[in-house]
Amino acid sequence: MSLTTIAFPNSELRDRVIAQIPAHQRANVDLVVLSDAERSAKLSRDDVDVVVLPYLGSGPTIEMLDELPNLRLVITQTTGYDPVAHLPERGIEVATASGVHTGGTAELALALTLASLRGIDDAVRSQVSRSWAHERYRSLQDRRVMVIGVGEIGAAIADRFAPFEVDLTRVASSARDDDRGHVHGVDELPQLLPHTEVVVLITPLTEGTHHLVDAEFLGLLPDNALIVNVARGKVVDTEALVAELSTGRLHAALDVTDPEPLPRNHPLWGTPNTLITPHVGGDTSAFEPRVVKILADQVRRINDGEQPINLVRA
Repeated sequence: MSLTTIAFPNSELRDRVIAQIPAHQRANVDLVVLSDAERSAKLSRDDVDVVVLPYLGSGPTIEMLDELPNLRLVITQTTGYDPVAHLPERGIEVATASGVHTGGTAELALALTLASLRGIDDAVRSQVSRSWAHERYRSLQDRRVMVIGVGEIGAAIADRFAPFEVDLTRVASSARDDDRGHVHGVDELPQLLPHTEVVVLITPLTEGTHHLVDAEFLGLLPDNALIVNVARGKVVDTEALVAELSTGRLHAALDVTDPEPLPRNHPLWGTPNTLITPHVGGDTSAFEPRVVKILADQVRRINDGEQPINLVRA
């Protein structure tokens, strides 16, 4: 496809990308700014055929996409693309930032697991009250851990858990074998969950994974099992999770929730054995240099008439 005008969400990001690309590798494209917050002077919406979405708060910009009659490609700064998953059906391609958030999200999955198992959240609360509350907590060592999702981030999570001497089980949409060993299918969950102590969710949000973790799923887990969600909030049935957590039977460490942001009066804030971070998995110091690099690569490819990387397959 022949693309000529790439719209960035702000001039700061555009300028950082331009600084990474020699002039001859961007001579065939115009790099402009168009979002709900900023717009290049004298820019015609008819000219824009590529849009780079904002990293955070992309909703208003996504709403503007219908006003771009010649839009052909949307590039996300996220790994997930569920807010624009409908676009390929309309003939608009979507390219993700797959790979940019891998390390950060895997780090947080491990950090949330360790913090919950070792009672770090309890220690922080005790520090506020200046209370020396010594208890024996569970180690990650020797735990039976399940990672649901075997993509790039799922593989990175598995890598980071490996040195902790865990008994690791991997689950995907269907059973298979790969260079790491056996992957179980989701249809095996009823047999696997009763023997699982930590469940790490990193599956994409699809029709098949929406509310994958429901009341039945949670009920199959043994007492004191830990749910770690670094995927998408809607992978979990929040009402069912609140019901289980309220009894104190299970534990949860969540970087994503449904709804999100979590309202101040939501019952999930007050459930016992719950640790919540505000969707910060990939938002680290490592994010910006990596997203600039991948966006610069996309610009070079578009300039040269090549196919962008990380295209979503409809």
